[in-house]
Amino acid sequence: MHKDSSPDVVVVAPDPGWTVQAEAVAEELYDLLRPLALHVEHIGSTAVPGMAAKPVLDLQVSVRALEEVEGAFTRPLAERGFVLAPYRHDHVPAGSDDDPARWTKRLWIRQGHQGLDVNLHVRRAGSPNERLALLFRDWLRAHPEAVPAYARFKQVLAQAVPDLATYADVKDPVVDLVVAVAEPWARTTGWRPSTTMTARPATHRR
Repeated sequence: MHKDSSPDVVVVAPDPGWTVQAEAVAEELYDLLRPLALHVEHIGSTAVPGMAAKPVLDLQVSVRALEEVEGAFTRPLAERGFVLAPYRHDHVPAGSDDDPARWTKRLWIRQGHQGLDVNLHVRRAGSPNERLALLFRDWLRAHPEAVPAYARFKQVLAQAVPDLATYADVKDPVVDLVVAVAEPWARTTGWRPSTTMTARPATHRR
């Protein structure tokens, strides 16, 4: 396969500073979007210690209803450089017969802003895709021995594919395999989705 000299997908070595940046952005967005935003979480590979990743922060905002937040979030997010993307559904894991309508979301993207680019995934609280994002992160955090292999896979994949869409399509089945292992772990350990920021009354704003 021909590879362009400047590929669309770049996976870089882990940076401990990602966590600090993500926490700062998450706190800013939580204060901006509450009380509709119930939780804001750092998810994805940059949330896993020692994981190579695209230098893009993935954050997840949990809400009660997607329909009510799209209009409410668009203007304040636009003022901070976020653009609403057309993607409204997450990948349903292979082998699942779940209704794809339960895997809906809203996605805002910020690029070329101060600091790292940000993907802001807004998902319904209690939905399977909200849960999967946290399970995937927490399983990898609990199994650091699995991190190097997954990181290496992503690095090789980034060099082999021509664009981000292909990268995501190839990566999804591998994520499905991780989830297939993570689900028994969740049942055995009693894992439950945990959140670091919970909606507080608006009168408690700083």
